[in-house]
Amino acid sequence: MERRDFLKKSGFLTAGALSVSSLSAIAAAPKKVIDPFGVQLFSVRSLLPDDPKGVMTKLAEMGYKQFESFQGPKGFLWGMEPKEIKSFLDGLGVKMVSTHFDFKGAAADPEKLKQYIDMAQGAGLKYMICPWIGPQKTWDEWKVVADDFNKVGEQVTKSGLKFGYHNHDYSFKPLDGKLPQDYLLENTNPKNVMFELDLCWIDVTGVSTADHLKKYGKRYELCHVKDYTKENGKPVQNDLGKGSVDFKKTLRLAMDSGIKYFLVEQEEYPESPLVSLANDAQYMKKLSV
Repeated sequence: MERRDFLKKSGFLTAGALSVSSLSAIAAAPKKVIDPFGVQLFSVRSLLPDDPKGVMTKLAEMGYKQFESFQGPKGFLWGMEPKEIKSFLDGLGVKMVSTHFDFKGAAADPEKLKQYIDMAQGAGLKYMICPWIGPQKTWDEWKVVADDFNKVGEQVTKSGLKFGYHNHDYSFKPLDGKLPQDYLLENTNPKNVMFELDLCWIDVTGVSTADHLKKYGKRYELCHVKDYTKENGKPVQNDLGKGSVDFKKTLRLAMDSGIKYFLVEQEEYPESPLVSLANDAQYMKKLSV
């Protein structure tokens, strides 16, 4: 399922609350800016296949200094050889730090996994991330997911890269009274599996970002910076600062928990992808947390 389709079908619950003690600590701490910040290229998925270099150049000019790629019609290096895209991005002053990739295909085919690892290594990436598993109906199914994460993560770690999982809302929805996200965190090897926190999707489900990071923050190394508003009972994404997520508090919590990379992602746009991403970049430049 495409994440855009998933967005339209997702239900909306109350936004997650931040704990009083966490807010007090944030208020007393010195302010920080997030520099550098990056962007998940899925935000420009409709434009990228036709002109990858042109679109990436425009994003760099907006102020995005880090890219996270995804597996599109031309692969996650967008038709370029690893050394070629690394050289191109170096010229823009941009580092591609991570990519979402075809995890299910790689988990089922060791040769495909090796090919992806070689490509990521050659392009200078640090992380390979599973972007989507989908809701599982039983804990036996979630156990298979955790086992696959451990197996793939071991191979990725041996290569000198890091493997991780990016959440949607489904892993923060209880199954028999327990969160699948907590199960994955508790049943994967921290040496081989890390996580990328989507700050929109955890908020949508009503789970406290502060409480979650207090318990599991050391497992998260990247996050998606994404905003939303409630329309007809469902979350609809908007430009940063126009929605329900309190980024001053939430991003400070993420920084203090040890998250290293802050990647803007937007999948729905009031006007167009590039207009929204330009607005998002300006928001991130001015934001003090």
